[in-house]
Amino acid sequence: MSGLILNFTKLFGRSPTQIKLKTSCTLFPYLNIQRNTSFFNKLPAADLWRGVTAVSNAGKKRGRGKGSGKKIAKDLNRGQIIGFGKKNMLWPGLNAPIIRGKELLQQKALPEDSTSIEREKNILKLRDSIGGFRVMKINPIDRGWSGTKMAGRSIGTPDPVGEETFDGFDTRVLENKIVFIMKGNMGRRRRFSVMSVTGNGCGLAGFTTSKAPDMRSALRKAKNRASQKLMSFELCENRTVFHDFFCAFGKTKIFVSKKPEGYGLCCHRAIRTICKVVGIKDLHAKIEGSTNLQHIVKAFFIGLLKQKTHHQLAEEKQMHVVEFNTLQNNFPRVVASPTICRKQNDIGKDEVIDFTQYVLGDKIVLKKKKFPPFYANTTGYKLYLKKQEHFRNQDKVRIDMLVHAGKLTSFLTNKENTNVKT
Repeated sequence: MSGLILNFTKLFGRSPTQIKLKTSCTLFPYLNIQRNTSFFNKLPAADLWRGVTAVSNAGKKRGRGKGSGKKIAKDLNRGQIIGFGKKNMLWPGLNAPIIRGKELLQQKALPEDSTSIEREKNILKLRDSIGGFRVMKINPIDRGWSGTKMAGRSIGTPDPVGEETFDGFDTRVLENKIVFIMKGNMGRRRRFSVMSVTGNGCGLAGFTTSKAPDMRSALRKAKNRASQKLMSFELCENRTVFHDFFCAFGKTKIFVSKKPEGYGLCCHRAIRTICKVVGIKDLHAKIEGSTNLQHIVKAFFIGLLKQKTHHQLAEEKQMHVVEFNTLQNNFPRVVASPTICRKQNDIGKDEVIDFTQYVLGDKIVLKKKKFPPFYANTTGYKLYLKKQEHFRNQDKVRIDMLVHAGKLTSFLTNKENTNVKT
């Protein structure tokens, strides 16, 4: 034991006060006890990454975490070597031998060199490459209806059955959703429901709905089952339907209209996808009521199955089917003729002979009146109409000239011909 005397005279301003402090000396080293325990070193890396990338079951039911698959856990130990770090250090037994010759190496810091800097850059580059992934570019035709969703995308041809292959077929996904079913022993089970349609583009198509515990199995089952439920449809001129028709399923109503070549597909996206696999290129469809996708698909297939060809309609009415096309100046063209044709006296006064009214089942589609635009009574619009009167009937006159004279002529042409003769 030893004593230590401190003088507090200047501190307290009184008579000298001496305080004797007793200290003890020992030969054992002093140990500084620290407990380095925190949230980051209490849990393993797998649990920490799961907290960042995973979504709870309650969150999945509410639609959260749809992009959780894009977050990938990084292995931060990848690319690192024991004994090499940010600082260039000599560690005997790790990055250097313990004894070099007769000298016992000691731990020490080495000067910075380009090797350690390059190693650190490579580790950071490797970590960045682990987290991200390259998005595959998809042809705009095969992207589907919206974003990266499966609806509208192609999943290839159905699997062959024995020696029978489905060459030329294409399968499209119409609906892809998650459904739940409650079991007494398993509880609430989650399944994937996929509705798909397949066809060869030449009037042969089929659709189905399949369910499976995982999406890959559901897509495969839907693709193969759709090929087992094929239906054949006859197409008019291999591009459109034979006539206008009305179809319904549940509370969904669809009015389908036949359109000329080059019109395209003006309809719901599900109907447009069906038309592509069936082979229909020109069509207009208007949906009224519910837009339930499965009801839309079923109603449209019912309408395609119920349509009749021109020859069937001619045999049914025992009358000629005549087409008046506005693109051909309403020139009559006989499309189909019956084997036995009725005469004018055999047709009743109240019998429906209008083609569109007959194929729609004596129903008339209600078309709302088109109201005039707000500028119809303005002075500028009336002046515009007066200027356009000079060009009215030009198309009809041009067609008449080509029919009667074989070329475009006018009164100036006649004067020029008389001058040439004289």
